[in-house]
Amino acid sequence: MDLDRLTAWIREYARLIAENAQYLSDLDAAIGDADHGINMDRGMTAVVAALDEAPPADAAALCKQVGMTLVKSVGGASGPLYGTFFLRMAPAIGSDGAAFAAALRAGVDGVVQRGRAEAGDKTMFDALAPALDALDAALASGTDLTGALAEATTAAEKGRDATESMVARKGRASYLGQRSVGHIDPGATSAALLIGAAATAVRT
Repeated sequence: MDLDRLTAWIREYARLIAENAQYLSDLDAAIGDADHGINMDRGMTAVVAALDEAPPADAAALCKQVGMTLVKSVGGASGPLYGTFFLRMAPAIGSDGAAFAAALRAGVDGVVQRGRAEAGDKTMFDALAPALDALDAALASGTDLTGALAEATTAAEKGRDATESMVARKGRASYLGQRSVGHIDPGATSAALLIGAAATAVRT
């Protein structure tokens, strides 16, 4: 993942967020504040504007710029969580598939540290964790990054869908208790879009 592909990843993610902003907010309306899509769209619009105004010099600078922009422009818990994800990626990012996978893992570790989320809590972690496990396994078996990210996307989407049957244990959704069952988590949905955007970026 060189700088051009990383930039393509971010731009594709911004496009997917804009395309799905209403859907994400509708998901959030059922178990949260009904603003996840609005907040993420605002944040990713700001990210793209920053890229256009001051293109980063390298991959680490890109991750830092994206992370800081999201922290400043996204409301609620999503800004700190997604911001931390990219900020933690920065020092670990490299040009090959293994380094990209390691950087993603560092980002998710940052999300876990900040949000204290575990598997089954009905959060973005439930999409990201299986995606990274699938990515690592595919790369270890000799699959190239394009194929590995395709497998990771499938795993992320399965993880997203699995949140529908979970009881929320984090965030505002946790106040609903059993009433949170039957609703897909919006954070897991935007996280699955993030992995899908990466798959698209390396494929094109």
